[in-house]
Parts: sequence; C-alpha cells; structure tokens
Amino acid sequence: MLFTTPALTEIEVHVHRAIDQLREKLTYSFGSRRWVGLLSRVSRAKAIQGSNSIEGYTVTVEDALAAVDGEEPLDASGENWAATIGYRNAMTYVLQLTDDKHFGYSPDLIRSLHYTMTSYDLSKHPGRWRPGSIFVQNEATGERVYEGPDVELVPELIDELATELNGENSHPVMVRAAMAHLNLVMIHPFSDGNGRMARCVQSLVLAREGIIAPEFSSIEEYLGRNQLEYYEVLADVGQGSWHPERDATRWVRFCLTAHYRQAMTVLRRSLEFNRMCNAVDELVEKFKLPERTFYALTDTTQGFRLVNSRYRSVAEISQNLASRDLAHLCALGLLEAHGERRGRFYTASPITREIRTRTREPRVPIHDPFSELTETAPPQLALFR
Repeated sequence: MLFTTPALTEIEVHVHRAIDQLREKLTYSFGSRRWVGLLSRVSRAKAIQGSNSIEGYTVTVEDALAAVDGEEPLDASGENWAATIGYRNAMTYVLQLTDDKHFGYSPDLIRSLHYTMTSYDLSKHPGRWRPGSIFVQNEATGERVYEGPDVELVPELIDELATELNGENSHPVMVRAAMAHLNLVMIHPFSDGNGRMARCVQSLVLAREGIIAPEFSSIEEYLGRNQLEYYEVLADVGQGSWHPERDATRWVRFCLTAHYRQAMTVLRRSLEFNRMCNAVDELVEKFKLPERTFYALTDTTQGFRLVNSRYRSVAEISQNLASRDLAHLCALGLLEAHGERRGRFYTASPITREIRTRTREPRVPIHDPFSELTETAPPQLALFR
C-alpha cells in the first residue's frame, strides 16, 4: 500500500488553475527568443544547486553552471563537486527521457538514476536497494525523526509505485509528481540520496508531460530555499515511520504552493532577462562588437564570474579567439580581469553592473495562493503583485 492521492477540493483545483495561467504566460514570454537557452541554463544550475544543498552539498551557482556546461569548477571540490556532477548527470538523463516513445517507469529506471547520481561513492550502494533498516536523524539534535519501512517491503513497494506511475491517472500532473516524490522519499529505498532521488523523479514526472521546458517546471530551487518547511511538512505527513494511510493533503498543498511561487519567480526572472539582454544587445551594437560577445556580457552582467573555457564553450569558439575577445572587452571597460593565467576570471565592470541594477524587477514577497481561499467561495487569485 502506498500513500494515496487525496481528493482535491475546489481550493486545490483553483490554485492549479492559477498555476496553469502562469504557465501560459511563461510560454508566451519565452516564445522564440534567443535568450531562453541562457535562462534555461541558469534554471538548470539553480535546480541542481537547490536540490543538492538540502543534503548538505553546497556549491555556488557559478559552479553549478560549470557543471551544466561541462566545465571545471571555480571553487567546488571533493564530495560537493562529485555530488553536483552526479545530480547533473541524472537530470541530463531525465531531459533525454522527456519525449522517449519507449519510456516506462520501472524499478530498474529508478535504480539506474540512483547509480548515476551517487556512483562517486560506492559506500552508498549506488543503484542498489538499501541492505537493511534506515533511520533519518535531525542533524542538529540527533533526534530520530523517521524510520523507513522494513527492508523486505522495499522491492514490492517500488514495483507498486512504478505500476501506479505507468497507469492511467486523472489527477493533474503536478499532483501526480508530488505523490511520486512523497512515496519515494517515504519508502526510503536507498542507503543514501533518497531526497535527491525523490526530487529527481518528481521532475521526471513533470518532464514527461511536456509542460513548457522541464527546467522551468522544476521546484527543486524552491525546495532548496525552503528546507525547513519542506522537512516539517514531510515530518507531519509521515509521523515518524511508514504510515501510507495518512492524509497527504498538506503535502499536495505545499507542492502546489511551491509550483505557484517558482512559476512567479521564473516569470519575474524572464522579464528581467529580456530587459537585460536588450540592454546588452545595445552595448554590443554601440561598441561594434562581434555578436558572440553577447554571451560573455550576459553572464557577467548577471553577477557571475566568467572564465575563458566557459565563454568559448557557450560561444563555440577557439581558446585564442575567446582570449582576444575577453581582452578587448576589458580594454573597453566592459569587463574586469582578476588573477593570472589559469586562475584568471572576469567580472562585470561598473558599466555592466549598472545594466543589472536598472533592469531588475522589484523584489516583492510572493503570497501563499492558499491563504486567500476558503472552502466555500475561493476568490479570484491575484497573479501579480
């Protein structure tokens, strides 16, 4: 027996409609604009960073971008970097499966994703079910907060989960993805990496539905920024051990709230990105620069440190040409260089920092979409504030 999807009230249906409206706005906002690929790249990096940070693997957004681009990190090393690469590889596989005509959920798929994610440490039994009991502890207090189901139950529970995911289901995709996440993390089938796997599978369910780009549908960034509430909701639903008979409504509402707020964040980010890219285009035209320098200027204008290898990878040019471009941008006062030789990196100059300042959207707290609703008469949600 798994956790069952709760019956949706008019409240959940109304919030889901509001999220659909946001998705439509995002689809229109993206259109065929050339900067969407750059925004997608940043969104993937923030999702990787957010999901791994929940498990204590911390890297900068710049190093998460390096992972996305297949480049070496500026700061990360050791297990932090290995975990980042593992998660990147697993999510890359998820993206490959979005339109696979022969796709099907299976225990082997789940184990393969786990191997891809954790193979850097064989002590984590990558790709294998946990060999025995498992307990989750509060790192701050040492208190045991959750005990997974008996190890003998794991294979049949995962079989049931795969069967459910492959079956017909009339519930909205965001609810189905949330329930896949909940069931996998509560089964806790692996020795390590269960949270990352549950978030990865949630993203896979979303990606398979083809709702805009998977990078823009993921709530991993949101979960990484709201870890305490994430853990608190899971603890409330789980009540310390395997209790699939419990009501999962609070979990579903938490995930719908995450989707709503993440969609609002991506929409705000897309508006900023559009204005920023227009301003960078004007700069490229003003200084009569090659179009490819747009990539160097957009990365640094966003506040990221840029290295030669990343620029030449994104712009698809040689190392020598990248070096000449970057030196020229420094000479014009559009970039600032730091360090020497292999340690050299580039940051925004006062000119490009000013672009970032004037193109930013005001930071206004995003409301809880459930806070404005009642069971009997849900009012119209304000989509923008």
